[in-house]
Amino acid sequence: MRSLLWYGLAALGEIAGCFAFWAWLRNQKSPWWMVPGVVALVLFALALTRIESSHAGRAYAAYGGIYIASSLAWLWAVEGMRPDRWDLAGAGLCLVGTGVILFGPRSG
Repeated sequence: MRSLLWYGLAALGEIAGCFAFWAWLRNQKSPWWMVPGVVALVLFALALTRIESSHAGRAYAAYGGIYIASSLAWLWAVEGMRPDRWDLAGAGLCLVGTGVILFGPRSG
């Protein structure tokens, strides 16, 4: 499904963009970290508009679970902290909710 690829790109853009600001403000990195951060956040917004949905709110709601799971992948891959079982259980619950929103039957 093409939307899942767009969701993945959106999550990468949002997490990378926000992390750039985190690095600058919390990790005392150079303010130049904001430049790729802003670019990544623009890519996030553009990717999210490509989701196959007739309503923005539904696309954004479904994105929530993907964002949470992607954030935990970032935690492990970039920050070197392995998610614990509670992180994984919470992400699993959120992904179930994403599935319900994306694939639930719709009337009219």
